[in-house]
Amino acid sequence: MPITHPLIIITAPSGAGKTSITRFLLQKYPQLSFSISAATRNPRQGEVDGKDYYFISEEAFKSHIVNNDFIEWEMVYEGKYYGTLKAELQRIWEQRKVPMLDIDVKGAIHVQQQLGSNCLSLFIQPPSVAELEKRLQSRGTETPESLATRVNKASYEISFSHHFNRIVVNDDLQKACLETEQIIQQFLGW
Repeated sequence: MPITHPLIIITAPSGAGKTSITRFLLQKYPQLSFSISAATRNPRQGEVDGKDYYFISEEAFKSHIVNNDFIEWEMVYEGKYYGTLKAELQRIWEQRKVPMLDIDVKGAIHVQQQLGSNCLSLFIQPPSVAELEKRLQSRGTETPESLATRVNKASYEISFSHHFNRIVVNDDLQKACLETEQIIQQFLGW
């Protein structure tokens, strides 16, 4: 699948604010479109299949892998697969919009390697790992074990921040949203 259309990747460790920044941009710019990832995990409260994720079985996910249907995929946590379907990007481009991928760090590196200058990759960095841990705890969705796993993974992911086109430190959400907006405007020539 030769890619000649622009694409924006926003990546970050869990809890760094990438989803909040992505939502801000999508609400402001109808020319951008959220790229819905496929996932094998169960929906969280309020999540909708086909809007937040395409929730599919592990068997169906593995079938997509075999058929080379993903531009990227990862087993992010044990038994929990996430990926970006090529058909999803095509759907957005056919609407003459720019896909915004809100994806895992490894997946983001993989997409960036394939797309080169057609993609803008942004790494949203928390002000510190300690602050990130506080944000994750405040969600109230983590067990002590899952919190430790996410914090360790976040420390590891931050070590890859230099692989991305730009780093935005999210110590103030409004400021991070505006900085990200300016970077995207510059990339797309708006």
